[in-house]
Amino acid sequence: MELISSTDALRRACDRLAAHPFVTVDTEFLRETTYYPKLCLIQMAGPDPADACLIDPLAPEIDLAPFMALMANRNVVKVFHSARQDLEIIWNLGGIVPEPLFDTQVAAMVCGYGDSVSYEQLANDLAKARIDKSSRFTDWSRRPLTDAQLTYALSDVTHLVKVYEALVAQLEKNGRLPWLDEEMGILSSPETYQADPDNAWRRLFGRVRKVKEVAVLMEVAAWREREAQSRDVPRGRILKDDALIDIAVSGPRSVEALGRLRTIPNGFERSRTGADILEAVERGLTRDPASVPIPERSRGRGNTGAVVDLLKVLLKAVSEQEGVAPKIIATVDDLEAIAEDDDADVPSLHGWRRALFGEKALALKNGQLGLVLERGRVKMQAITPA
Repeated sequence: MELISSTDALRRACDRLAAHPFVTVDTEFLRETTYYPKLCLIQMAGPDPADACLIDPLAPEIDLAPFMALMANRNVVKVFHSARQDLEIIWNLGGIVPEPLFDTQVAAMVCGYGDSVSYEQLANDLAKARIDKSSRFTDWSRRPLTDAQLTYALSDVTHLVKVYEALVAQLEKNGRLPWLDEEMGILSSPETYQADPDNAWRRLFGRVRKVKEVAVLMEVAAWREREAQSRDVPRGRILKDDALIDIAVSGPRSVEALGRLRTIPNGFERSRTGADILEAVERGLTRDPASVPIPERSRGRGNTGAVVDLLKVLLKAVSEQEGVAPKIIATVDDLEAIAEDDDADVPSLHGWRRALFGEKALALKNGQLGLVLERGRVKMQAITPA
């Protein structure tokens, strides 16, 4: 099985694939020891099995420009499964996000396959193929790659052709193809892949509550993110999440106070890194509380817990009735926002989600819709005003 290792061979392969209406794409990468994923292999295929190919991005004589040009070609749909990490890699390397885009995992959610259906399941159900997963966790950076690795890697895109065609046919049949537009828009936005250090605290905000704690977390998390990016190492190599939380809660202002924290390694507090942390803590503690953007969820939503619980039951009932995964209809944050405000600006109160679920959620909240149990299944029932 040939592994493309030259720019000329890559250009010829991309020219062949560009003649098709769609191309399936996957990547193999490593990121255990780096902040940015290290691209190790690219797989592509099209409707003609003869055009399937494997590309070695680690080859010394290869320039990925033809691949990037294909990803930017708006006449060719780029098909991925669970696309986010693949798209992040392409964005980091080429500064582009492939368009137009189709994510089979998202499409499967709209077709009733659950919240996070695996590629293996879709390949089995829609392409009648069995995937040998034994090579999944191998070291893709080592050369030469084995025949087993190459066979596994190519199967990730060859079977995806039939999966894509089956899902598109199903979506066209039930008129739900436009439902993917919003999700594809999010995946196609460069902002999705721009890791802004000033937003790094949001991953951990649920573990702190006080304004001062959030302010310190914002500064220390931003410092850690910049360090990880500049040194290209995982965040945890700089400082563990638990240490960030301890620092945010205790707000140490001296070397001694920092050293007393159980999550700080011995001697760490007297290093240059320790000094940087103390400076970040000081910035957080002196920050204007009014400038701390605490997310709505951390503020609490009053006495709406029972309403949220009812909305969760309704969501499950709608999901089962319509054959759409709950996760793509509404999130817990959406439900909490609806419980608090009929005019909440959340996705589930816009577009197809509003027609499918949002209107029912508002009707339930306002006493115009009831939930009844029939033969073990939750049913919706309109309530006539007295």
